[in-house]
Amino acid sequence: MYRDEENLYHYTYRKDGSETAGNAGAYASGGYQPGPQEPVQEMKPVKKSRAGVRTAALMLCAALLGGAVGGGVVYGLNGSGSGTGIQVSSRPVAEVTLQSVDGKTLMTDAEVYAANVNSVVSINVTGSSGTNFFGQTVETASSGSGFILTTDGYIVTNYHVVKDANTVKVTLYNGDTYDARYIGGDEDYDIAVIKIDAADLQAVTLGDSDKLNVGDHVLAIGNPLGELTFSMSEGIASSVNRAINVDGTPFNMIQVTASINPGNSGGPLLNSYGEVVGIVSAKYSSYSSESVEGLGFAIPINDVVAMIEDIMTNGYVTNKPYLAVTAGTMTEQMAAQYRYDVTEGVFIYSVEEGGAAEKAGLQMGDVIVKVGDTDITSMEDLTAAKKQYSAGDTAAFTVYRGGEEITVEVTWDAVPADQQSAQEDAQTDSSQDGQYYGGYNPFEDFFRYFYGYSGSSAQSAA
Repeated sequence: MYRDEENLYHYTYRKDGSETAGNAGAYASGGYQPGPQEPVQEMKPVKKSRAGVRTAALMLCAALLGGAVGGGVVYGLNGSGSGTGIQVSSRPVAEVTLQSVDGKTLMTDAEVYAANVNSVVSINVTGSSGTNFFGQTVETASSGSGFILTTDGYIVTNYHVVKDANTVKVTLYNGDTYDARYIGGDEDYDIAVIKIDAADLQAVTLGDSDKLNVGDHVLAIGNPLGELTFSMSEGIASSVNRAINVDGTPFNMIQVTASINPGNSGGPLLNSYGEVVGIVSAKYSSYSSESVEGLGFAIPINDVVAMIEDIMTNGYVTNKPYLAVTAGTMTEQMAAQYRYDVTEGVFIYSVEEGGAAEKAGLQMGDVIVKVGDTDITSMEDLTAAKKQYSAGDTAAFTVYRGGEEITVEVTWDAVPADQQSAQEDAQTDSSQDGQYYGGYNPFEDFFRYFYGYSGSSAQSAA
């Protein structure tokens, strides 16, 4: 490229960048150009702008200054001169101290878990549920939780977890699995004891559920959904003496906000000292047409510990009160049929010879309207009232007979061993809706309604 005297720029393909004088003159005069015409591009002189130079310089300085400042900040945070850095906390990992449960030492949630997780077990059950359309036995499988009560393998769980089981397998936190055998249980209280052949197991420490206050911190460890094994949830005691009514039958329960789901049944409810104060039993998932949350329930350990020990020793609850009658709920239709003045209570259909009722003078046709200070309006009320007594206790029964009310003293018998087995068989209610052979299984409906549990409508003896 070269510039001529007219201040025009020209391009050339010569290596040295020059052009012949003749051609240069021809370009200058506009005359004839021999040979191929060379490409020409005219360019106007460019006037340099000092303002643009100043702006570019200013931007460059700002960029350099910003980089220097940013680099200094990063250097200060990272302790290095690198422009890119990731901040990492230097806080040491909190160590969980494995403490012994002594009933005196408050623990963190992590410490309660560490102290008890090896005492919690996962329970997997197989059973059968009738036959299908083709007459084949329908196999069922379910899961629950439990906790080790003794170092030689006695385990506590819910009755509904192991009811009607063909096989029961127990898995410990370390992964060891054992076949378990059923020792005994009580359907009315939804407790059961199973046993595995093992030694030197880590057992729980039982606390005093009567000392639990509303607002106290509680934790539940179990196997929600049967898959999320050895999970812990936490909450508070919302009520420590909550009467849960199922078809009119009250149950004394601990209400908690801890998350409880299917699979948690039978697991321990723990206080902040790491003691077992309850047996996780059920959860409200719905009420009427409303969905609810934060309503879990556990059986107070004080209510059932004596029965658990009885089951371990005898295979059943030996001091469970027994009235020895065939009875059912009194109805208005029955009152009109028999021309009675009472429409509520428990109607006695028959009295067992030599039983507690006969010894006290109760007769067929009597209507029980009160036990102690508790009004009896249905068979469910009588079943609930029985839970306040043990075999050998005496209670004042108020009964309607011959148009008037009389009071008799009844000393409760103990449920016979064969009757304990019979209570697990379906029996009928003597009322027009079916005949009770003396009892009602409230937890059956409790878990069907609140928990999704289903099973046979077995009745307990009265």
